[in-house]
Amino acid sequence: MFLTAGALVIVVAAMQVLVQGVGAMGSSPRRQGSLPCTRGFSQEEYSIAVDEDLREGQELLTVRFEDCGTGSVSLEVGDVDGFRLGDDGVVYARHALRLAGRNGAFLVVLARDPTTKEEWQTRVHFLGTDGSTTEQTQHNQQVNSSSAAVTQRGREIVFPWRSVVVGGDGSLRRVKRDWVIPPINVPENSRGQFPEELVRIRSDRDKNRLLRYSVTGPGADQPPNGIFIINPISGQLSVTKPLDREDIANFHLRAHAVDLNGNQVENPIDIVINVIDMNDNRPEFTHTVHNGSVPEGSKPGSFVMTVTSVDKDDPKTANGMLRYKILSQNPESPSSNMFTINNRTGDIITVAAGLDREKVPQYKLIIQATDMEGNPTYGLSNTATAIIRITDVNDNPPEFTTDTFYGEVQENRVSVIVANLTVTDKDQPHTAAWNAVYRITGGDPTGRFSISTDPTTNEGMVTVVKPIDYELTRSYMLTVLAENQVALARGIHLPRQSTATVSVRITDVNESPEFSPNPKGLKLEEGLPAGSLLTTFTAQDPDRYMQQNIRYTKLFDPANWLEIDPVNGRISTIAVLDRESPYVKNNLYNVTFMASDNGIPPASGTGTLQMYLLDINDNAPRVFPPEVEMCEKPEPNGINITASDPDLTPNAGPFAFELANRPADARRNWTLMRLNGEHAQIRLRIGFLEAGIYEVPVIITDSGNLPMSNTSYLRVKVCQCDNHGDCVDMERIIAAGLGTGAIIAILLCIIIMLVMVLLFVMWMKRRDKERQAKQLLIDPEDDVRDNILKYDEEGGGEEDQDYDLSQLQQPDALEPEMVKVGVRRMDERPVHQDHLYPLRSAAPHPGDIGDFIHEGLKAADNDPTAPPYDSLLVFDYEGGGSTAGSLSSLHSSSSGGDQDYDYLSDWGPRFRKLADLYGGEDD
Repeated sequence: MFLTAGALVIVVAAMQVLVQGVGAMGSSPRRQGSLPCTRGFSQEEYSIAVDEDLREGQELLTVRFEDCGTGSVSLEVGDVDGFRLGDDGVVYARHALRLAGRNGAFLVVLARDPTTKEEWQTRVHFLGTDGSTTEQTQHNQQVNSSSAAVTQRGREIVFPWRSVVVGGDGSLRRVKRDWVIPPINVPENSRGQFPEELVRIRSDRDKNRLLRYSVTGPGADQPPNGIFIINPISGQLSVTKPLDREDIANFHLRAHAVDLNGNQVENPIDIVINVIDMNDNRPEFTHTVHNGSVPEGSKPGSFVMTVTSVDKDDPKTANGMLRYKILSQNPESPSSNMFTINNRTGDIITVAAGLDREKVPQYKLIIQATDMEGNPTYGLSNTATAIIRITDVNDNPPEFTTDTFYGEVQENRVSVIVANLTVTDKDQPHTAAWNAVYRITGGDPTGRFSISTDPTTNEGMVTVVKPIDYELTRSYMLTVLAENQVALARGIHLPRQSTATVSVRITDVNESPEFSPNPKGLKLEEGLPAGSLLTTFTAQDPDRYMQQNIRYTKLFDPANWLEIDPVNGRISTIAVLDRESPYVKNNLYNVTFMASDNGIPPASGTGTLQMYLLDINDNAPRVFPPEVEMCEKPEPNGINITASDPDLTPNAGPFAFELANRPADARRNWTLMRLNGEHAQIRLRIGFLEAGIYEVPVIITDSGNLPMSNTSYLRVKVCQCDNHGDCVDMERIIAAGLGTGAIIAILLCIIIMLVMVLLFVMWMKRRDKERQAKQLLIDPEDDVRDNILKYDEEGGGEEDQDYDLSQLQQPDALEPEMVKVGVRRMDERPVHQDHLYPLRSAAPHPGDIGDFIHEGLKAADNDPTAPPYDSLLVFDYEGGGSTAGSLSSLHSSSSGGDQDYDYLSDWGPRFRKLADLYGGEDD
């Protein structure tokens, strides 16, 4: 069994005969030849280190009794009120005990044999955690045993042996005894001198020879290494440093004894070292702030939340047994003790009524956890915060802000908000207990209104969902009830303020006139002549309280067949009705009319007249198909034809077919045979017909009440055919068979193309002429007029402005005799430097550059010095009609005598010097 610190010291001689059995209340079979078994407790007295306070169900120790296999011994404890003994020999605390006040501080365990009436007893001494008894704290108690010895502080553990006689030879042999070494208890955080001796391990064979002792296992030669050491000579086991139970609670070592040669002398024994817990750790809450919630209005005893704290100390001892309590509550409303806490589990519950979220939405509690079972003197404490949120329940119904709401809406309007209903609700906003639901409980039997809720403002929006006619109802008085999305809490009822009245006034508007019926059906025969009265199509004004006039107009009439009287709505025809018109679909023709009143603003409505046209026999049948093909030698030579008649039965088929009498070759070449009322067959009367296009007149008569006949021409294309009966020479036939419209279209295209080509050619020629004319123009720098205009001279005074430039700008006013044209070829070599160019007579319009060019060409053609090939001509055009004549003479002084330069004096100061140079005397 395992013993705590301060256990008994039992010394066993090496050769002592052991008589104790093995196991708690267990028996060991007696081996043949062994010594007699002695019944009794395995120990005369037991010692156990415990705290002063024992908790309920705490396991203390195991008591073992050797009954030598009889199985008739029963065990019991002397103090049945405080302790109980299990079937396996384990002693338990029956309930929480405090040993400090017990006299003697020991427990008697009895063993009785009901057969032999024998009785045995042993004592269990309770020691403090420091090894002292509960009554004597200054000395250690020592208990002897008849089997093994376990001591602390210098005591011994002896390897156990027993002597038995084995076999028939009578030899004595030592046999290993099976038993468990009690554990060694070492307090954690010891402040003693290290290394600190724990126990001495010894073998009874060390008397005859030297032995070496060692220990192995975690804490010795395995990590964490070096915590426990052993003197190899004396076998003294020591601890080298303080132990921490929260790190390692116990160590399992194995002790070995060998001789100097390393031979095993004893079987290894197991040693368990328990680290005794000390109260060296404060409780630690799992969270600094614990959050919980409880609905408002909860009854006392309602569970709120659980706070949890942990203590690293041994939970089986008082060091790790925690107790909780509430230190403070904030706010202390409506009571300072609204909550309590289970001191063992940490469950927080309500203890008072009056939780109201609207008054106190949240409570803050300071929770304290203390170990040592809450002992305020020796226990360590810690605190945490518990936040308890009071959740909302629907204990406040919505209440309207006023008893009556007012709204207004125009008639015939839908999806219009008439009024906004406002309510107040003290519950938490935007929750099911706050969101309002509105219901109309009265005043709307036809369901023309609905109320939706604005999710943001919680207002009720009264909306029109069906049109309202002012002429029928001018106002509504609605009764509205406001509720929440969830039912009210138990015991809460809707107050009067949850019901309100909504007054809605309907306003009149100018409504559109309405045709009735719409559409209006009318059945009549086609072919009705223009000016025929069909019907009257009128509209009524819904505004009974407004005196208004209605006028009618036609809005849609695709065939333009009808008209309507703008005042009385009478409809008559303006054209013949034709059922076969493309605007008629399935014999129906629709015309839309509009009726407008003179209200402010005017309103208009539309109506549709739907005419069903009955068929009459007004269309003659025609041959179908209009064109067919036939071989020159048809095999067979019959072609089936039918008739096409837009009219309906009975004004259409059956049809009668016959060939016309003219032209005469029609009946000579063709025959027509009626197959049935819808089809006929045309055949060649002759066996061969030359390829070409033939028109065969066919007279077709329908079956109307007044039958109609029509002569249709069947266009027959006769062609050469191959062996399969397909035409092979169709190009000639197609060319010959072009219609007049196709030929005209082709000719128009050709003419347009020719005109476009002609216009393009004319445009090209004109552009070439313009290009040539531009090439013949003189350089603008040689034009006297341009040279004068380009002078950047602002004048030297009033005298400089006296000359007359009109002589240069108006060449038409000059004398014709003064006009000269000088032409010189660039490839001509001048005879002498004073060569005079040919003169020409004045042109009809000297100012015309075109005439000037033609005169120049004529002079060049008549020039005898011109070469016999085209060459570049230089025209020295100095302006028409200049009084100075040709200025070309200025370059020669020999020709100056033939000119009169006195007129230059009249041109101003600038030309006076020139007149003096050329017009003066030689001096």
